Amino acid sequence: MAGFIGKEQHSIDEKGRLMIPARFRRRMGEDSSGNPSFLYAMKVPDGSIELYEPHIWAEKERAIMKLSDFNPDERLLKTLLYESLDGVDVDRQGRIALSREFLQHAGIGKDVVIVGASLKLVLWSPDVLRKVVHDNASRFQVLAGRYF
Repeated sequence: MAGFIGKEQHSIDEKGRLMIPARFRRRMGEDSSGNPSFLYAMKVPDGSIELYEPHIWAEKERAIMKLSDFNPDERLLKTLLYESLDGVDVDRQGRIALSREFLQHAGIGKDVVIVGASLKLVLWSPDVLRKVVHDNASRFQVLAGRYF
């Protein structure tokens, strides 16, 4: 059951590990010992990293599996998706280790903003998120009016 809502700023430790905030861990599915154990991490073209629980990613996987390897556009989409995907274990302290490639993709150094976005967690460099929000603040009302 998902329902990630809110925003928190945390730090990446010297080993590239990020502590998933307790309020988000409480919303995550658990393994047999009662701890969250695995997430899918995806580099997103907007410069963020999205984290998905396995049961949420499974829905996306079903859609991806319907794409044909014989259709060039569908094959390209699969390639781009899987090239951007990794699996990360959640340790007993609630940390995940992000690769240098993923951290560089998102421009994340020491600090990271974790945004709860319902079915996923989105990781941003604080500077990049601030710029995205600032540069697009005037579009909020138009976008909200179009989709709500």
